[in-house]
Amino acid sequence: MPEYMLLIYTPADNPLSPEEMAEMSPKWDEYTESLREAGVWVAGDALQSTELATTIRERDGQVQITDGPFAETKEVLGGYYLLNAPDLDTVIAHASRVPNLAHGSTEIRPILSMAARQSRPAEAQTSA
Repeated sequence: MPEYMLLIYTPADNPLSPEEMAEMSPKWDEYTESLREAGVWVAGDALQSTELATTIRERDGQVQITDGPFAETKEVLGGYYLLNAPDLDTVIAHASRVPNLAHGSTEIRPILSMAARQSRPAEAQTSA
Protein backbone atom coordinates (compact mmCIF):
# COMPACT_ATOMS: atom_id res chain seq x y z
CA MET A 1 0.00 0.00 0.00
CA PRO A 2 1.35 3.49 -0.80
CA GLU A 3 2.74 5.71 1.93
CA TYR A 4 2.11 9.44 2.21
CA MET A 5 3.72 12.12 4.33
CA LEU A 6 1.60 14.84 5.88
CA LEU A 7 3.86 17.86 6.40
CA ILE A 8 2.24 20.16 8.94
CA TYR A 9 3.11 23.85 8.71
CA THR A 10 2.45 26.77 11.01
CA PRO A 11 2.87 30.49 10.26
CA ALA A 12 6.41 31.68 11.02
CA ASP A 13 5.26 35.15 12.03
CA ASN A 14 2.34 34.06 14.23
CA PRO A 15 3.24 30.94 16.23
CA LEU A 16 0.88 29.56 18.83
CA SER A 17 1.46 30.65 22.41
CA PRO A 18 2.31 27.99 25.01
CA GLU A 19 -1.27 28.29 26.29
CA GLU A 20 -2.71 27.77 22.80
CA MET A 21 -0.40 24.80 22.27
CA ALA A 22 -1.56 23.26 25.56
CA GLU A 23 -5.17 23.79 24.48
CA MET A 24 -4.48 22.05 21.15
CA SER A 25 -2.69 19.06 22.70
CA PRO A 26 -5.83 16.95 23.36
CA LYS A 27 -7.00 17.62 19.78
CA TRP A 28 -3.70 16.30 18.43
CA ASP A 29 -3.94 13.24 20.69
CA GLU A 30 -7.48 12.53 19.44
CA TYR A 31 -6.42 13.03 15.82
CA THR A 32 -3.43 10.69 16.21
CA GLU A 33 -5.62 8.06 17.85
CA SER A 34 -8.14 8.32 15.00
CA LEU A 35 -5.35 7.61 12.49
CA ARG A 36 -4.29 4.56 14.51
CA GLU A 37 -7.88 3.31 14.74
CA ALA A 38 -8.27 3.74 10.97
CA GLY A 39 -5.14 1.60 10.46
CA VAL A 40 -3.28 4.24 8.42
CA TRP A 41 -0.84 5.59 11.03
CA VAL A 42 2.81 4.62 10.55
CA ALA A 43 4.62 7.40 12.41
CA GLY A 44 4.31 11.01 13.43
CA ASP A 45 5.85 13.61 15.68
CA ALA A 46 6.11 17.31 16.30
CA LEU A 47 9.41 19.01 15.56
CA GLN A 48 11.42 21.28 17.82
CA SER A 49 11.64 24.99 16.99
CA THR A 50 13.57 26.12 13.90
CA GLU A 51 15.98 27.95 16.23
CA LEU A 52 17.27 24.49 17.18
CA ALA A 53 17.75 23.41 13.55
CA THR A 54 21.11 22.80 11.92
CA THR A 55 21.37 23.10 8.14
CA ILE A 56 24.10 21.25 6.24
CA ARG A 57 24.97 21.78 2.58
CA GLU A 58 27.92 21.36 0.27
CA ARG A 59 29.12 24.25 -1.88
CA ASP A 60 32.26 24.18 -4.02
CA GLY A 61 33.31 20.89 -2.43
CA GLN A 62 33.11 22.28 1.10
CA VAL A 63 30.55 21.18 3.69
CA GLN A 64 28.86 24.16 5.31
CA ILE A 65 27.04 23.93 8.63
CA THR A 66 24.61 26.68 9.66
CA ASP A 67 22.74 26.99 12.93
CA GLY A 68 19.04 27.54 12.37
CA PRO A 69 16.98 27.23 9.22
CA PHE A 70 18.50 28.00 5.81
CA ALA A 71 15.68 30.06 4.36
CA GLU A 72 13.34 32.73 5.65
CA THR A 73 9.86 31.41 5.02
CA LYS A 74 6.26 32.36 5.75
CA GLU A 75 5.57 28.94 7.27
CA VAL A 76 7.67 26.53 9.29
CA LEU A 77 7.47 22.76 9.37
CA GLY A 78 6.04 21.93 12.76
CA GLY A 79 5.56 18.18 12.46
CA TYR A 80 4.63 15.26 10.29
CA TYR A 81 2.60 12.11 9.99
CA LEU A 82 3.51 9.14 7.84
CA LEU A 83 0.40 7.32 6.64
CA ASN A 84 -0.07 4.03 4.83
CA ALA A 85 -3.27 4.37 2.82
CA PRO A 86 -4.81 2.85 -0.31
CA ASP A 87 -5.04 6.16 -2.22
CA LEU A 88 -4.72 9.93 -2.14
CA ASP A 89 -8.45 10.44 -1.54
CA THR A 90 -8.20 8.49 1.73
CA VAL A 91 -5.22 10.60 2.80
CA ILE A 92 -7.03 13.83 1.89
CA ALA A 93 -9.97 12.75 4.05
CA HIS A 94 -7.64 12.23 7.01
CA ALA A 95 -5.59 15.39 6.31
CA SER A 96 -8.75 17.50 6.22
CA ARG A 97 -9.08 16.82 9.97
CA VAL A 98 -5.59 17.99 11.00
CA PRO A 99 -6.21 20.15 14.08
CA ASN A 100 -4.24 23.22 12.97
CA LEU A 101 -5.80 23.75 9.52
CA ALA A 102 -7.50 26.97 10.69
CA HIS A 103 -4.07 28.29 11.74
CA GLY A 104 -1.63 26.60 9.35
CA SER A 105 -1.55 24.20 6.41
CA THR A 106 -0.78 20.58 5.61
CA GLU A 107 1.08 19.39 2.54
CA ILE A 108 0.54 15.81 1.36
CA ARG A 109 3.45 14.12 -0.40
CA PRO A 110 3.61 10.55 -1.68
CA ILE A 111 6.68 8.67 -0.49
CA LEU A 112 9.12 7.59 -3.17
CA SER A 113 9.94 4.14 -1.86
CA MET A 114 13.65 3.47 -2.12
CA ALA A 115 13.07 -0.21 -1.33
CA ALA A 116 10.72 -0.51 -4.31
CA ARG A 117 13.22 1.24 -6.57
CA GLN A 118 16.06 -1.02 -5.43
CA SER A 119 14.03 -4.17 -6.01
CA ARG A 120 13.28 -3.33 -9.66
CA PRO A 121 15.37 -5.11 -12.29
CA ALA A 122 18.40 -3.10 -13.47
CA GLU A 123 17.00 -2.63 -17.00
CA ALA A 124 13.82 -1.06 -15.60
CA GLN A 125 15.87 1.36 -13.49
CA THR A 126 17.95 2.57 -16.42
CA SER A 127 14.88 3.22 -18.57
CA ALA A 128 13.14 5.22 -15.82
